[in-house]
Amino acid sequence: MTKPDRNSVLRQLPFVVGGLGGTLLFVNRVLTPQLTDAQARSDALGVIVCAVLILTGLLWQEVQPRSPDAVNLIGEEGFELAPDLPDPVKIELAWASHLLLTNTGTRSLVVFYQGKVLLRRGILGTNADVKPGAILQRVLEKQKPVYLVKLALYPGKIEFDYLPENTQGVICQPIGNAGVLILGANAPRSYTKQDEIWIEGIADKLGNTLS
Repeated sequence: MTKPDRNSVLRQLPFVVGGLGGTLLFVNRVLTPQLTDAQARSDALGVIVCAVLILTGLLWQEVQPRSPDAVNLIGEEGFELAPDLPDPVKIELAWASHLLLTNTGTRSLVVFYQGKVLLRRGILGTNADVKPGAILQRVLEKQKPVYLVKLALYPGKIEFDYLPENTQGVICQPIGNAGVLILGANAPRSYTKQDEIWIEGIADKLGNTLS
């Protein structure tokens, strides 16, 4: 028998308590033959408290629990930029990488452009050099992204030795016609279709800047 998710039960609690409290206030109001000023004030306060509880419960429903398949990536957190880049390019790379690390399942990312590593950020792999293997070459040649939803299932995973060794999922997104944005996640199937569209938009913006 499957045990209930404790966090899920707790997220339901404000919603249930708020709804129950509001119902009891309504029943009490209906059954009261003569309403006093003090009771009217206490009822108004009770309604506000119940509404806040219900709103809290609804907001907590939006909180996504940590994936049971998520891992802590092996490596040190860092932020490395190629030193010879112009300041505007550095700023844009910093901005784009920050958005991806804070708004998607990405925990490690690399920007590879014209044969050079321009940026590494997040949890860094031990190897700082990118030598394009078959998967990366295909992305560069065909100009189409590749999403490896569960990296462990793919024999070609060995080419991603510049990402943390226990990276769970990878997206390789073309940057213009000369580079690739490589994103590593700490859980399989971390990216939604909306994430993929958004990542494509950021890569297109980087392509315009770098070209």
